[in-house]
Formats: sequence, C-alpha cells, structure tokens
Amino acid sequence: MKKLLILLAAVPLFSFGQIARDSVYVKTDIYETMYSETLEQPLWVKYQVACTDGKAPRKGMDFYTDKKIHTSDANDYANNVYDKGHCAPAADFNCTKEMLFKTFSYLNCTLQNEKLNRVQWRLLENYERDLAITEGPVKVEIKIVFDKNPRRVDAGAAIPTAFYKIITTKSRKSTYYFKNEPPTKPTFADYKIN
Repeated sequence: MKKLLILLAAVPLFSFGQIARDSVYVKTDIYETMYSETLEQPLWVKYQVACTDGKAPRKGMDFYTDKKIHTSDANDYANNVYDKGHCAPAADFNCTKEMLFKTFSYLNCTLQNEKLNRVQWRLLENYERDLAITEGPVKVEIKIVFDKNPRRVDAGAAIPTAFYKIITTKSRKSTYYFKNEPPTKPTFADYKIN
C-alpha cells in the first residue's frame, strides 16, 4: 500500500513520459507567461490591454489544455472555491472572437478564490480598461505567489497564496497585492501598495 501511495504521488510529476518542468516560457500574440508544469499554474503573465469596448461573444467558450505543456484542467476547478481566473482578462481581448478564444487557455488561468475573482479583481480589470481609454497604452504584469510547499486541490494543481498586479501607463505605475481569499477591504484601491 505504501508503494502504491508513493507511485500515485509521483504521477503528477510526469507528463507523456517526461518530468514536469518548473518553468516554461510561452509567448502568444496577446500575452506572455512563465508557466510551471509542477505547480500546474502560471508564475507570471504579462499583457497589454487591446480592447476597451470589444463586443466579441464568449458564449460557448471554455478553457482548453495545451498539447505541449502540462497544465491544470477542469478537474482542478471542480467542487472547490476556486474560479478559473483569467490572468489576461477576456474583456481586454474581445476585439475579435479569435483573440478572445486565446485567453481561454489554461496557460492563462489560475486557481483564484471565487469571491476575489468576481469582485475586487474584476473591478480592477475594469479600471485597467478605463485607464487605456484615458491614458493610452496600459501594460499589466501579474505575479503569482506560492508557498514553498503549496496546498493543492484534490486534482493536483497548486493553490496560489497571493497575486501582485502591476499596471503601467505612460504617466503612472501602480502595484496591487491580493491574498487569494475573499476580499476584506471595500474597494480594489484599498489593495494598492504603491
């Protein structure tokens, strides 16, 4: 029994006969990321807001895995308090259906507490689009924080501890810090650390 448990614990480290990588750099035409196959989560994601009033519909779209990179999947987000949190937001790239679809890769998805994702994080995404209208190009970097020995969901993906979001325009740079838990402060601005 002990040998079976050890074998089962090692299964997430292997993907198609190879050992999972700690970091894999991926650059698409809408975002770039450093993805950890061992954590099954992105370590960071960078993008520039492309659309401020796009209308491409997301109906029928769902997250998809990558054939070359071992990612999380739908099982990691089932029956728990974590949303499939877009890093590069769908609404920032809904200029066309093709751009929007690219945001639904699990390479651009993180285990994010549902209350954080649906309130303060969503409102901060709205704010970055507003900045793109009033101040021109907006660049965003999300740094995802993990404990040294992170907790994991039952299906194996590591649960992030916190998120930094750095928003840069020509005239300002702001950093926000959110623990991966339900928000306790009234507005996203209360999470600004500089």
